Amino acid sequence: MVKQFDQRHRQSRRILIMGVSGSGKSTIGEEVADRTGCEYIDGDKYHPPENIEKMTKGVSLTDEDRQGWLEALANLYAQHRRDDKSVMIGCSGLKKSYRDILRQGDPDLVILFLDGSYDTILQRMQERQHFFSPEMLQTQFDTLQPPGSDEAISIDISKSFDNVIDQCVNELEALD
Repeated sequence: MVKQFDQRHRQSRRILIMGVSGSGKSTIGEEVADRTGCEYIDGDKYHPPENIEKMTKGVSLTDEDRQGWLEALANLYAQHRRDDKSVMIGCSGLKKSYRDILRQGDPDLVILFLDGSYDTILQRMQERQHFFSPEMLQTQFDTLQPPGSDEAISIDISKSFDNVIDQCVNELEALD
C-alpha cells in the first residue's frame, strides 16, 4: 500500500538525504519526495564543471573542491526556507563539517542517512553498472563520518527498495 502524507497538516521542511555514492540518494530521494509532496533536487547537478571533470577521471574531491558546492546547496535550503517550501536535496554529506555547512541554510534541516554496508552498496552498484569504482566507493567509506542519532535519522538500506522508502516516509511523518 502506498502511503501519502496528508498535505493539510504538514509544515514545510528542508531535508537532506545523504549517504555514500550508490546508497540510493537519487532513486530513493525522488520517490520519498514525491510521496511527501516536496521538491527533489539532485545536489550533484550543482557541482561546478571542474569538480565533475575530477570525478569523471576518478579523482576524489577535496574539502576545498566541495566548499563552494556545499555553499550553493545551503543557499538552496535557505531560499526554500524563506519561501516556506519543502525540499529534499540528495547530497553525500560525508563529513560532519559538510553537514554543518548545509545546516547554515536551515538550522532545522532534517537529515535522512541512507546507511548500508560497503558490500551491500558495491553489489548494487555492480548490478546497475554505476560509474563509481570499488576504489572510489572505499574512499567514500573512508571519508564518511556517520551522523549520530542526535543529528540524523538512520535508514537501513539493506531492506527492499519499497521498505527503505516506507522507512523514510514513516520517519518523516512521525516528525509532524
